[in-house]
Amino acid sequence: MRRLPPLTAIEAFVQVARLGSIKAAAQELALSAPALSRRVQALERFIGRPLFDRRHQAVVLNADGDRLLQQIAPALDSMSDAVEMMTSGTDVLRLRLGILPLFASQRLFPHMAELRAKHPELHLDIDTAGHGVARLGDGLDAVIALVRDVDPALYARRLDRNSIYVIGARALLDGPDPVTRPEQLAGLTALLHRDMPETFTAWRRAAGQPDLEPAAIDHFDSGQLMLEAAAQGLGVAFMHESHFEDAHDVRLVRLFGISVESPYSYWFVCRPRALTQRPVRLFHDWLIKTLADPSV
Repeated sequence: MRRLPPLTAIEAFVQVARLGSIKAAAQELALSAPALSRRVQALERFIGRPLFDRRHQAVVLNADGDRLLQQIAPALDSMSDAVEMMTSGTDVLRLRLGILPLFASQRLFPHMAELRAKHPELHLDIDTAGHGVARLGDGLDAVIALVRDVDPALYARRLDRNSIYVIGARALLDGPDPVTRPEQLAGLTALLHRDMPETFTAWRRAAGQPDLEPAAIDHFDSGQLMLEAAAQGLGVAFMHESHFEDAHDVRLVRLFGISVESPYSYWFVCRPRALTQRPVRLFHDWLIKTLADPSV
């Protein structure tokens, strides 16, 4: 049999290649940075050529390293999957996913049949409690979060970009004084999501009304309840274009028609090492292919 390099050296190489950092890869493998570097160097000596370009506080795959990664990473993942299946004692793969209810109902659940057909062994435990990113590794494997940005120590993939819409009841456009001018917000209640506190500030600045103040601001932790409150005439909701379009609620209208880029996006987030776990990787790959905006 042809002699192969140590599996530990291959694992170290793949982790460094995927994370782009000796320090991050060492943390994921519970090694010291010097020990991890020695494993990578052992693989380079075995092959007889360097696999990375070393830069200040970073390592970048060179052409040989990239070619090797493409060939051996799938094999390493397959080995991990096989061991996981043999040791788990079950054919069911379970992912603990933190997600906001509105994203789940509007964008994830309509495609769940596709996921189940493609990966019948994969099952999701859904958690809609708040502060999902902070609970990664402590009850959650992955999170779909609505945030401005993500801690660079985590793996994150942006799923969309969005515009801020002012959403209100259709009745606001009826009657003798329809709401058609931004300054009329001074007589209305603004509805804001606790995870998107800056939507109103960003919108009024873009609308040329930086000093505009609504009659009151009510805060919600549920996008679904915000839409219902707006439909019932309890205020106007500052939410995303996708929230409005995916609601398909004839009781709701977009007000003013002013286009404002949102500072918030939906992100898939997990710890870097979680991507080596088969449930996380299967869901991540399906999610990006199925739901992610290709322009982001």
